[in-house]
Amino acid sequence: MVLNYIWIAFFVIAFLVALVRLIFWGDFDVFPAMMDSTFSSSKTAFEISLGLTGVLSLWLGVMKIGERGGVINVLARLLSPLFAKLFPDVPKGHPVTGSIFMNIAANMLGLDNAATPLGLKAMEQLQEINAKKDTASNPMIMFLVLNTSGLTLIPVSILVYRAQMGAAQPTDIFIPILLATFFSTMTGVLITSLYQHINLFNRVIVGALGGACLLVAAIIWGFSQLDGETMNTVSTTAANILLMTIIMAFIMAGLLKRVNVYDAFIEGAKDGFQTAIRIIPYLVAILVGIGVFRASGAMDYLVQGIGSAVEATGLNSDFVGALPTALMKPLSGSGARGMMVDAMTTYGADSFIGRLSCIFQGSTDTTFYILAVYFGSVGIRHTRHAVACGLLADLAGIIAAILIAYMFFG
Repeated sequence: MVLNYIWIAFFVIAFLVALVRLIFWGDFDVFPAMMDSTFSSSKTAFEISLGLTGVLSLWLGVMKIGERGGVINVLARLLSPLFAKLFPDVPKGHPVTGSIFMNIAANMLGLDNAATPLGLKAMEQLQEINAKKDTASNPMIMFLVLNTSGLTLIPVSILVYRAQMGAAQPTDIFIPILLATFFSTMTGVLITSLYQHINLFNRVIVGALGGACLLVAAIIWGFSQLDGETMNTVSTTAANILLMTIIMAFIMAGLLKRVNVYDAFIEGAKDGFQTAIRIIPYLVAILVGIGVFRASGAMDYLVQGIGSAVEATGLNSDFVGALPTALMKPLSGSGARGMMVDAMTTYGADSFIGRLSCIFQGSTDTTFYILAVYFGSVGIRHTRHAVACGLLADLAGIIAAILIAYMFFG
């Protein structure tokens, strides 16, 4: 229901803004631009789904091997104490806990192509235990917020973009991104727990969150000892080695269990193809709405309004130039990436705005894209408090990114 209102708002606001530009400023290009955006966004949505087909088939095939080989069940048992607290409605030892862990691990390593199919698999398993098939369950919402908050330990792609844009030290935003995304994720978990009346003050959750803090601190310290080139090499190599190790572990587990791994892979790959087809309408809907909103100029006016309001309060408004990346990130990952690159091109990769844009890009994930894809893949229409929790986590990430950017680069 919330997505319905947001989607309508995109079109209504875009149309009104375009009408004002046409009547008062004689801008005859705005409506053609909006119509062009509908076609290009529809094409982009289909291309994304088409591009996901192969990746989905690959990873859901691998997941099926792991499921038949018992790896997912082992992960489920290991994570059961923590997940029993965060996902109290999930039966103890259910295989979905292993799928959720695999998805979160892929996200933390910045392995976007691997994270999406793993997440879709987890969402399908959560749907199996969902009593109301058209309504998001509490575990679905907690899982989605963990995704939208964008916890990333190794933001490889952002480091590469900064290097390509001529940054003197591409890795100087590494620690700020880690800090911003950590605050975003913690906020998302806390807010969702409050909505769902989950008690966070128990030994398991306190120990897990404390351990996560120590892990993040250790990673920050370790990478801070490396130079830029070595950091990029180590992070990329570690991510790829881990990914290949997971594939081999699943295959070996299947062999030990005397599973026909080839047949298991084919069975899972078929599910990947079907899932890619199912998400096309949802992607078309959300990307067309975002495209029209952008093409009308509404996004530009929103940023300008925020800048004027900040200046009126007497606060430093240096961060406003980077806001398009922050405002676009919940809507479109590729759009936010384009905004980030544009900010570095316009202001310089080593400018305050250029660096802040990169921190925005790495601090959260594409909330509405994930909502559309994950919920759309299992036919969820009533999202309940998912949008509110996801956006509040995004807001925490944005605020943290601004404060941290001033701390490091202001």
